[in-house]
Amino acid sequence: MSLLSVDSIREQLKTHSFGQNVVYVKQTDSTNTNLKELARQGAPHGLLYLADEQLAGRGRLGRSWYAPANSSLLMSLLFRPGQWLKPQQAQRLTMLAALSLAEAIETHTNLSIGLKWPNDLVWRDGKKLAGILTELDIEGDQLNWVVVGLGLNVNIDFSLDSLPSEIGNPTSLAMILEHDTSQLRLPILQSFLMKVEQRYEALRQGQSPHQAWARRLVGVGRWVTVTGLDGSQQSGLINGVDKNGALLLKQADGSCLTVWAGEVTLRSCETANGRDCE
Repeated sequence: MSLLSVDSIREQLKTHSFGQNVVYVKQTDSTNTNLKELARQGAPHGLLYLADEQLAGRGRLGRSWYAPANSSLLMSLLFRPGQWLKPQQAQRLTMLAALSLAEAIETHTNLSIGLKWPNDLVWRDGKKLAGILTELDIEGDQLNWVVVGLGLNVNIDFSLDSLPSEIGNPTSLAMILEHDTSQLRLPILQSFLMKVEQRYEALRQGQSPHQAWARRLVGVGRWVTVTGLDGSQQSGLINGVDKNGALLLKQADGSCLTVWAGEVTLRSCETANGRDCE
């Protein structure tokens, strides 16, 4: 078993901000909840909060997150962008974090990772490999802070009959690579932190990550239904994302619809009129 520690994380970590301040705990309820409290107390930009086990890990829409002890990367990062990033642009931080994690995985494996809007890393057939939950604090028109939480399934076997039924359709690096992958947690984490810092500095210089994010987007050209937080539904062909991470849907009449939040369901058709959809 490969264990993490503050010293091992910071050793040879070539970043200026991200991961230079680390809070590591063996067990917690939620890394996002804990880091938000530290953010309110003035914790520094780039702080990493990491746990080996979460008892109340959360995904989007209040879903639970299953991860046995020492099996995953369960972490949250604190961003303090100040005035240069507006609240409506906060999703750019989610995009750069997703890209950084996908690239870190690929650095240490031969895998090619896709992204599902708005915030999942997926393997073939849409199996979920990692999820992201972004939470923020706004004062007026300024971001006080943004907490981006990430959970990566590293060394878990989701095929076991004893696992909870509500965890959906997940996969892990161990299941994909068909061997023990616990030793990958540290190198992937360090690579992730370095890539986050690189992409964050690029964002500060005005380079939105949306084009690189869109190149990994699964379902482009596919007819989808997006269910909003209020239960409303909108359908169309996935046409990409805009600079702030909103999903662009091409309607049957050729118009383009911008969707800011929701849950995407791929349909079994390829045409804009939707006649072949089930």
